[in-house]
Amino acid sequence: MATDNKEIVRQVLEDVWKDPGVVDELVSTDYVGYDPALPEPIRGPQGVKDNFNQYREAFEGAHIKAKDQIGDGDSVATRWEGRGRHTGEIMGIPPTGKDIVVEGINLTRLKDGKLVEEWSNWDALGMLQQIGAIPTGAPAQTR
Repeated sequence: MATDNKEIVRQVLEDVWKDPGVVDELVSTDYVGYDPALPEPIRGPQGVKDNFNQYREAFEGAHIKAKDQIGDGDSVATRWEGRGRHTGEIMGIPPTGKDIVVEGINLTRLKDGKLVEEWSNWDALGMLQQIGAIPTGAPAQTR
């Protein structure tokens, strides 16, 4: 069962970029997703699609690759990497043409083969630094 759940989570993370229909198939209508980069939780399949769409529209070639997964019963932990070129507005920031790479971890709970709850933690600060919206810190000085 854990292997099947890992595959379901992988499909939602990776395949949604090419086929948003996987969300309707694999995300429960009761789904709630928590992302500290967002002011409100993501709710239901449409909320998941809207969240992915904001990144798909802002980053040409946007995609996520699941790097590692651990499954235990109805829970899956996934470490992932996202890539794309900033060619559209995101979070009020105009396009810069810069390539970005971010990493994150999702903890996902499934029920009856569908995602029902998810906690995401990813490097939103790193994304903003890569597109130049926030300056990077100066390197530490050694004595």
